[in-house]
Amino acid sequence: MKLDWKTCFRVCASLFGLYLCIFYWEAVSGMIGTFLRALSPLLVGLVMAYVLNILMSFYEKHYFPRQANRTWVSRSRPPVCLLASIITLTGIVALVIDLVVPELVSCVKILLTAVEPALDQLLQSKWATQLLPAEILSQLDAVNFSETIEKAIRVVLSGLGSAAGAVVSTVSSVVSSTVDFFLSAIFAIYLLLSRDQLQRQSRRLLRCFLPARLMEKLTHWLQVFNDCFHRFIVGQCVEAVILGVLCMLGMTLFGFPYAMMIGSLIGFTALIPIAGAYIGAGVGAVMILTESPLKALLFLVFIVVLQQLEGNLIYPRVVGNSIGLPALWVLAAITVGGSLMGITGMLIGVPIAAALYRLLREELHRLERAEAAGSPKPQA
Repeated sequence: MKLDWKTCFRVCASLFGLYLCIFYWEAVSGMIGTFLRALSPLLVGLVMAYVLNILMSFYEKHYFPRQANRTWVSRSRPPVCLLASIITLTGIVALVIDLVVPELVSCVKILLTAVEPALDQLLQSKWATQLLPAEILSQLDAVNFSETIEKAIRVVLSGLGSAAGAVVSTVSSVVSSTVDFFLSAIFAIYLLLSRDQLQRQSRRLLRCFLPARLMEKLTHWLQVFNDCFHRFIVGQCVEAVILGVLCMLGMTLFGFPYAMMIGSLIGFTALIPIAGAYIGAGVGAVMILTESPLKALLFLVFIVVLQQLEGNLIYPRVVGNSIGLPALWVLAAITVGGSLMGITGMLIGVPIAAALYRLLREELHRLERAEAAGSPKPQA
């Protein structure tokens, strides 16, 4: 093999970079973290654009399909479909918030006002008088729980009021997050409006700087990952709707209160694989607790049973079949992704595993066909 100066330079640069990563990992990781934080609005914008593009593609298919070749249709399609996608997504989120938040606030207020009667009833119960000594019971009876709660709230509020630095830090963090969100949204809108142009530029760039074989493989890999993520998001939304409807119907059948509201909440939180329904169930149990502790307990039992049916029957079939991943590997991808990256890992673990599974299956089929034909195994 003939060595030229370019090959030597690449080897030396790679070894030097490896040396820096090994012996100065803290500094290198800090630089990488700073770079990623600076890019975070753009990365969030990419995610927003990808999700909106699914809705946008759906609206584009139904936007005057018989007149698609006309100039006014082709020019107006991207902005109109993008606006419809934004309105749809914003409307869904606003509807869920409008259904859940006011009732949740009122339920918390009811719980706070019911604390003192519940504690008094608890102290007068038989098991409390049998287990606790008389001196402790007398001291607890002398306590005014409402005043104690009010004092605790005042202490917390006064502590927050005196912590000016914490308030300034919180406000600056909120303002910064708001600005980053709007920057991400603007970046996503620009990406979607110039989507076709960016695709053409990307193909030209890859064609100029990559060999034809490598470009073909890279294009195929990107298509597989895009298809898996697209199918996963659609399947996850379908599964969330199914779970929300089943929860609402089951709560109505068994006479639980807030059926429509809690069903909408659980359907919204079910976008998080497997664990999302339990998050919504906790909030729903707090709401039902304001009316009946027994119903709240029975509701939790109902959600556990429903979640087991959904996790073992509906979810693997709806999401797993849509992305071509067996149920076993769906559960494994959620477990590993959640352990590594929390909720984010749960969301991206399944489509990544599905894409790798499909690529590995294609490679195995290619090798098996080559072996069946009697030819040597081709080089990867």
